[in-house]
This record gives sequence, C-alpha cells and structure tokens, in this order.
Amino acid sequence: MTKYVPMISSGLAGPLGILHLPRLWQKASLEAQGKLHADYPGIGKGYDSMVLAALHLDEAAVRAFIKTKPSYPQFETWIKQQPGVKLDKATVYKSNAAILGYIHGDDTRRDILEGNGLADDGSVNPGAVDLNNLDDWGTFHKDVLS
Repeated sequence: MTKYVPMISSGLAGPLGILHLPRLWQKASLEAQGKLHADYPGIGKGYDSMVLAALHLDEAAVRAFIKTKPSYPQFETWIKQQPGVKLDKATVYKSNAAILGYIHGDDTRRDILEGNGLADDGSVNPGAVDLNNLDDWGTFHKDVLS
C-alpha cells in the first residue's frame, strides 16, 4: 500500500481561516486509512495539538469523526457544530500567530537544512512552517521522485 507524505503546508487555512487545520485533516485522514508516511503522526504533539487546544476540540472526537472520511469542508462544518468550540476572531488570530511564530530548536533546524543540502548560515527563514515545508518536500523527493 502506498504511504503518502502530507503536502498541505501548515501555512495554509481553509474557509474558517485557521492555519494548519487543512494539514491536520489531511494527516489524520491518511492515518485513519493506513496511508500516512511513517515519519508523520496523524495528530501529533506540535501544531496539531496547538490547534486542537486553541479551538477547544477533543482529539478523540476529531479522530472518530475523521474515520467517517469527511471532505475538508465537511470537517469544518463538523467543527462548527462541536459544543464549546472556539472560532471567534481573537482565538483564530492567536492560533494563527502561534503557528507562524513558532521557531524550531537548533537541532531540528540543522537536521532539516542538512537533509535538504542547505547550509545553516542564517540564509533560510527559521520559521517552523517554512522548515517543515522543506522537510516535506525533501521526504517527497527522496521517497517518490528519486
């Protein structure tokens, strides 16, 4: 069975305007179908947990709903129906700012840059969204294109 590298960036949002939510949906959906690349968690402790906590969404409930194979718009519709969910502008803004403002530690940055043949000389944006994109692209290139 083919395993997929998630290629939706954490820097993208869907109609609700929440960064990383489309990627969370993609990873959790792939995991639920047994199709997620082994290097990726379906719902991990980083951005995934940050978004779920910000919106007041229960991880187990999200996993259970994802097993029903919703499209992305269906996922957002379900989220809007959850008791206690926080989708006000301030919550979305704070969540998005946290995603964009997150910086990986030095070891993670070095590993990602090295894995992509790039020097750790300060010339690459240190934001985790951009570094994670490089990591995804590098994994995709190695596993699919090489």
